[in-house]
Amino acid sequence: MTPPSNSRRSDYPGAVSEDHALIQNYLAQHPRLSAGALSAARHFLKWAASHGIACADLDAAAVDRFARHRCRCGRYSPRPLRDPAYITDVRRFLRYLESSGAVTVPVGVERLDKYLAGFVGRLEAVGYCKSAYAGRLSQARHFAEWILQSRIPAQEITDATIEQFAMHNCRCAIRTKQGRRVAGTGTGDRRRGARRFVDFLRERGVINPSTPPDTPEVDPRLDSFAQWLQRERGTTAETIRRYRQEAGRWIGALGVDPKHYNAAVIRSIVLDQGPERSRSSIRMTVTVLRAILRFTVSQGLCAPFLLHAVPPAIRRKLSTVPRTIPTATIEDIIASCGATTPVEIRDRAILLLLARMALRAGDVWRLRLSDIDWRAGRLRLHGKSRRGTMLPLPQDAGDALLAYIENARPVVSTNRVFLRTQAPFTPLRSSAEIAGIVARILKRGGFSGLPTGAHVFRHSLASGWLRDGADLDQIGIALRHASRETTAIYTKVDVEMLAGVAQPWPGAAS
Repeated sequence: MTPPSNSRRSDYPGAVSEDHALIQNYLAQHPRLSAGALSAARHFLKWAASHGIACADLDAAAVDRFARHRCRCGRYSPRPLRDPAYITDVRRFLRYLESSGAVTVPVGVERLDKYLAGFVGRLEAVGYCKSAYAGRLSQARHFAEWILQSRIPAQEITDATIEQFAMHNCRCAIRTKQGRRVAGTGTGDRRRGARRFVDFLRERGVINPSTPPDTPEVDPRLDSFAQWLQRERGTTAETIRRYRQEAGRWIGALGVDPKHYNAAVIRSIVLDQGPERSRSSIRMTVTVLRAILRFTVSQGLCAPFLLHAVPPAIRRKLSTVPRTIPTATIEDIIASCGATTPVEIRDRAILLLLARMALRAGDVWRLRLSDIDWRAGRLRLHGKSRRGTMLPLPQDAGDALLAYIENARPVVSTNRVFLRTQAPFTPLRSSAEIAGIVARILKRGGFSGLPTGAHVFRHSLASGWLRDGADLDQIGIALRHASRETTAIYTKVDVEMLAGVAQPWPGAAS
């Protein structure tokens, strides 16, 4: 017999016995349940009955209503409702009701946790380390639980869904302990784990592979601008990426029609920036804005005089002294870098390439196996220019590089030299990770108070060459500088030499 739709659930004679049966089955499948968890389940069913909510209609929204209700549920006290652990027990009970079929899940909302076994096989095949494996699996389980609670159909999962999951205020039973969020479940961890699981589901056909990832609408002018930079200016792919990212911030402010560009808007893009923007960031805005205007002028779409409307961002190249580290300290840093674990072997090879060859971080990041000429002892570098440059490979740097390739580098198909030491063994994401490796080397060695970044070794080696009597032109060739003025920056680093040639100030002591 089905109760009338307008009657309260508590008036239905079979409701009490039905609830009792649910509790008994719940206890039978989870015999180690605490008395508090059983009380939370009974309390939840009592509240649902008093509000006329059928068991099949219970969901996460009902749990939220239950947590906020002013309890007058007979022998139950309102005090436990303020305990997050109590509500967590209710959510676990709701999960049991969903898995047992007592709660109706809408059509199209699929339980994704049944694919976790296949996902485990994928993680094991890739070779994740223990901690990374546990984190990816835990976040995949969390994502499956959140999708079920949110009642999102599998075919509607997109990159926007992943972002919502990463930013949601977690009340999922599977990801809480005693009602509190488990440590190490930040938005970045959630996003990475969910994306890996979603990619797996797309490969399995659970999520429609033809569904494109959600991408923000891109201004078509940026595509044309990028093609012009590559075709006409020979700009590298990394520079094009940075220019597109910068221009994407403010290109909408210029207006849709280039014929209507005006000097006031152009100046406001540079001058009306927030206080969080650094000087170098503002200089980047000026550089990219001028490039955008040059491109537009070259297409005959705006007036050439608008180039003069861009405010200058003056950077005096000779106003600062290059940051350097003494040669003895660099040798101590190299000696402190061990060679026992794969991470230490890789980091030592990177450090010696920076310290012995004055390479840029980008040179190390882009280095490929095919760029190493072992017979001639040379490296082919692909720096800022479009032509490769061959440089001799010092003995100790070559030994460290060979030790890494033979003993520590994972056997993968990629041609890039330096890879991550944990699965998946992919190349480093950008040259910024080289600077991060240098920072970790200094931290492991206990060095503090030193200039940071990978470029400091390049400055230090060039300054040492100058002190040893090397000619500026020779230093410029070794550093692959296009202009002698760039190399002249190193003439300021030897303070003792400058003091020897300094003339006394008129009317005062030297």
